[in-house]
Amino acid sequence: MSRISPASRLPDFPWDTLAGAKERAAAHLDGIVDLSVGTPVDPVAEPIRQALYDGSRFPGYPATIGTAELRAAAAAALHRRYGTVALGPDAILPVIGTKEVIAQLPSTLGLGPSDVVVIPEVAYPTYEVGALLAGAQPVRADGTAQLGPQRPALIFVNSPSNPTGKVLGVDHLRKVVQWARERGTIVASDECYLGLAWEAEPVSVLDPRVCDGDPTGLLAIHSLSKTSNLASYRAGFLAGDPALIAELAAVRKHAGAIVPFPVQAAMTYALSVDEHEAEQRERYATRRAALLDAVRGAGFTVDHSEAGLYLWSTRGEPCRDTVDWFADRGILVAPGEFYGPHGARHVRIAMTATDERIAAAAQRLAG
Repeated sequence: MSRISPASRLPDFPWDTLAGAKERAAAHLDGIVDLSVGTPVDPVAEPIRQALYDGSRFPGYPATIGTAELRAAAAAALHRRYGTVALGPDAILPVIGTKEVIAQLPSTLGLGPSDVVVIPEVAYPTYEVGALLAGAQPVRADGTAQLGPQRPALIFVNSPSNPTGKVLGVDHLRKVVQWARERGTIVASDECYLGLAWEAEPVSVLDPRVCDGDPTGLLAIHSLSKTSNLASYRAGFLAGDPALIAELAAVRKHAGAIVPFPVQAAMTYALSVDEHEAEQRERYATRRAALLDAVRGAGFTVDHSEAGLYLWSTRGEPCRDTVDWFADRGILVAPGEFYGPHGARHVRIAMTATDERIAAAAQRLAG
């Protein structure tokens, strides 16, 4: 019996194709400024690290569903920070990083070849990967009108967007939720950048104005990587429909997909206080201002980018030409084609670099 490799269903890993540009940028006399990935560079707040250490004393197996303290802290943080509906602990599920849960979500929900998964036209690549791993059919669409008579099993929405920084308003999200509910479609809203707003006010799919106070059929995806600098902890969680949360938890329990107890303890602290998040947001605001001025001063148009950690930039040429232009100045950026055909004339510029490296990039762009 022949075996079909899951890897054969997938595209090449995008960042592997940047090796040449990275080598070119690294040849700069002052070293590379890597603005191609959104990885945190700032320190983890000391109280979070202490909570991780204290949690390491626990010797047993943690629960897949997470501690009661973590679930309560996550629900409270969503309500306090973003004005979501009040959720109970049965509406929260900790996960081992949000990339993992996005990649596995269609499979965990039992989707297969007969199912359609809708992803944004310009999108984080893992939405498509998740559909392909399940053998489902990914369809790119930014509005329900594009879907015609289709009855998709799952819709991914992402606001603020990675890579574009675009923010979807209440009316848009409300229309998606109503359309999905009429068809029995699950809506998974990737909200990992919700706490990083600059020129617009992003809202959660769990905002009462969007969902009428009812989380049925909705999953909000949240990460502590961006505003709490916990990327290395692989700390994220799902929030929403308690029935969907219970279904996902049951599957993950069988698979042993458990967030380690020390990480759960660190997450609980990080979600219980807001000071470190506000401080990190201010760091990014300062870096964004410097980088935005420099990119525009170098002749680029910055589209959307009203929230999140990226500048979605173009000067009307193929994105790989733009990548090479930046690489010649010792700066590495991500080509927009990583995020779908509609990104072919843009690049994504991350502001996740130290103050010193952002200043170096701005100086090079000015020169």
